[in-house]
Amino acid sequence: MPALLRLALPAACVVLAACSSTPPSLVNVPVMAAPAVQPMFLEQPANGAIFQAHMANSTLFSGERRPRAIGDTMKVDIAENIRATQKQTGETSRESKLATKGPGGAKAGTALASLINVDATAAGSDSFKGSGNTETANTFNAQLAVTVINVLPNGHLLVAGERSMGLAGGVTTLRFSGIVNPRDIGTGNVVASRDVVNANLENVARGDVSEASSRSWLQRVLARTLSIW
Repeated sequence: MPALLRLALPAACVVLAACSSTPPSLVNVPVMAAPAVQPMFLEQPANGAIFQAHMANSTLFSGERRPRAIGDTMKVDIAENIRATQKQTGETSRESKLATKGPGGAKAGTALASLINVDATAAGSDSFKGSGNTETANTFNAQLAVTVINVLPNGHLLVAGERSMGLAGGVTTLRFSGIVNPRDIGTGNVVASRDVVNANLENVARGDVSEASSRSWLQRVLARTLSIW
């Protein structure tokens, strides 16, 4: 029994290492929220005023309904174009020389002459030269409908949504989440992704193609465990 335990413990550690290698999802909030149930009004009161309670989320000169409550929907225009370049160069050098001359005065051929009549020289130098260049370019263009998940105390909207597409045994899912200022919502209830605070965008794929282009769990385990030897 102890021998089996000694074999089982490394196997359990390997499995846990494989599970922990899966990257977490960026969008860690629900992507859908049901709207609150509204009370049923049998008759709408006509008070003759400009402000009407049932039109509170509409603009003054248009009947377009703006999102403001949990469960309302809107669209996010995703247009991300990020380009970054980093270049670094370093060069150092050092050179040193040392020379000493013995005092002399000893008769040649004696043991004392080998210690006194000594001329010594030493020299040393070192140099280093290094350079690095990094360039990253990312472009993403899409439009995604999202749902208001929560309304913050200052009136800003926490939105999230996803869209999945299946083709030839594979599924591609686009997820988005972030905080929207209602003033940034334009015509058609569309907001630009550059105006969304704490925006999280991810595009994940599942299926035969994505599995073929990535490491299997066993390959990740072997790469993680063999690297410690």
